[in-house]
Amino acid sequence: MSITSDLLVSQGKYCNSLTEYARFKTREVDIGGVPLGGDNPIRVQSMTTTDTMDTDGTVAQSIRMIRAGCEYVRITAPSQNEARNLENIQKKLRAAGYHTPLIADIHYTPNAAEIAARIVEKVRVNPGNYADKKKFQIIEYTDAQYAEELQRIRDRFTPLVKICKEYGTAMRIGTNHGSLSDRIMSRFGDTPLGMVESALEFARICSDLDYRDIVFSMKASNPQIMVQAYRLLVHKMMAEDMNYPLHLGVTEAGDGEDGRIKSAVGIGALLEDGLGDTIRVSLTEEPEAEIPVAQTLVARYRNRSDHAPIPETQTSHIDPFSYTRRETRQVEKIGKPGVPIVIATPQGTITPESLHPFGYTYDAVLDKWHIADMAVDFIYTGNRTLNFELPGTLGVIQNARAWSPASTAYPIFSAAAYLQSNHTADRITFICAELDELDAPLIRAVEDDLHAVLVLQTHNTHAMPELRRAFCLLADWHCDIPVVIRRTYSATMYSASDAFMLYAATDCGGLLVDGLGDGLWLEASDQIDDHARTAFGILQATRTRISKTEYISCPSCGRTLFDLQETTALIRSHTNHLKGVKIGIMGCIVNGPGEMADADYGYVGSGLGKITLYKGKDIVKRNIPTEGAVDELIDLIRASGDWVDPA
Repeated sequence: MSITSDLLVSQGKYCNSLTEYARFKTREVDIGGVPLGGDNPIRVQSMTTTDTMDTDGTVAQSIRMIRAGCEYVRITAPSQNEARNLENIQKKLRAAGYHTPLIADIHYTPNAAEIAARIVEKVRVNPGNYADKKKFQIIEYTDAQYAEELQRIRDRFTPLVKICKEYGTAMRIGTNHGSLSDRIMSRFGDTPLGMVESALEFARICSDLDYRDIVFSMKASNPQIMVQAYRLLVHKMMAEDMNYPLHLGVTEAGDGEDGRIKSAVGIGALLEDGLGDTIRVSLTEEPEAEIPVAQTLVARYRNRSDHAPIPETQTSHIDPFSYTRRETRQVEKIGKPGVPIVIATPQGTITPESLHPFGYTYDAVLDKWHIADMAVDFIYTGNRTLNFELPGTLGVIQNARAWSPASTAYPIFSAAAYLQSNHTADRITFICAELDELDAPLIRAVEDDLHAVLVLQTHNTHAMPELRRAFCLLADWHCDIPVVIRRTYSATMYSASDAFMLYAATDCGGLLVDGLGDGLWLEASDQIDDHARTAFGILQATRTRISKTEYISCPSCGRTLFDLQETTALIRSHTNHLKGVKIGIMGCIVNGPGEMADADYGYVGSGLGKITLYKGKDIVKRNIPTEGAVDELIDLIRASGDWVDPA
């Protein structure tokens, strides 16, 4: 594939189309007989969490992963001993009848990579620490000095490339936002551009050596940065006539719903635009638990090219490589600069007790409402009228035909009904519309109505791009009306238990990371209790509305120095009331210190039974015994002024 149009590159081109689903055609890379890229299916993979020297344990876990559907098994090789033991692991798997390709995960140790490349089907190297260093030092390089550093890296990296070429071993050049080298940070900063340039430096060396069995990844714990980095990578590949396959993932996503939503926001936003040839959902859980989540995300795109057509756009009005929130007027609390609102739809009879899933708990004895941090802003009652008093923070939206001007509720109109009504009010008026209803009469009417809020919805299977196209149309008209994104899912649209949250995170998160949307309204008849929680989770993952503690925890691997799942659960149980605080929980130092820069506090394994605590990227206490380390973390949060006692 060769894309050389300077016009496409200058316009921020990063995918085939913003409206028509089509996979970005990458070159095929064979990985042990399971080819990646090209016309092959999107592959799913995971990584073992066992000690690589524990041959039987690693084999047993690998088999569980493979049986769950894992198509590539990644195993850490932190030293030469682990790299050599990959051969024993491979032999036992093959003897048991499992021929799934193995990938060696390498950090810091080129010698281990050179051993592993002779054994397994693929090696993963991290440009930030393979031949570079990270000590958080800012160094001013002249062009000559920078060129000398690149030559040093070339000399250190070339032997591995030659071995891979000789043995037919594939390579993933995997950049992590949290482990960019001091050299890259000094020149490009802690940015998506720095991530991309770090990888391309290594790719150019491979190209000079006529080696092209390469896969790229651009991982970050922040989905917004992750999405921008992958887009920029493809943009740069287009400019340099490259088309290497992409491995997608949000690193250190965490566990449970938060980890799934964060992963779906980042991975899904890219899959929607046809980017991605293999994915890994990094959860702080057993690795086989990652596979069904990845399969659910990928399954949506098997027949996506059959979607209803969406009008093409030549201008997206969005910078795909940096975040800028869409400019809107503010209608009461909806619109910029306010945080995105959340609307929910209660089912059945609405009583004070039925509002508990939406963040409102009524104490009948005290006749008092308790309002949670994740309390919705509006409920939609349809034609129903409530016969009890609500707290002042909760608004009611009612169908226009059942609404009365004397009511305290807010009316919602269809586009046609709104135009026919000549409605005027001094309060919020919601107008529900799809892309094909955004014609000149409607846009002119809502632009003139300073109390209008657009509720944008779609029935297209290619949902996110159609909604994005609607935002582009509003921009073409210079219409600054606030927009609430509404997605309604039926039980027939999915089968997996967590599909609702994964699909909603993909469809809505992909818009929010681009600064589009002033509210979320999620509906699914069989997922009532999940509506609000999922909406707030999506807003948290996109960093557009913070309503709870955020945990940046790695998924564990053979380098991990403590029980990540147990420790994460323990830290969460003590700190999950600290709204807005970001806590990083890292099993080792590979990405730990780097990802700490995006967290307020860090809990990092620094040795067997030892923990190092960080505030931001600064070390506060080194080598604390694991026993009592969580208490030390709480003391640090308390001393820093971020602690509040649980309610």
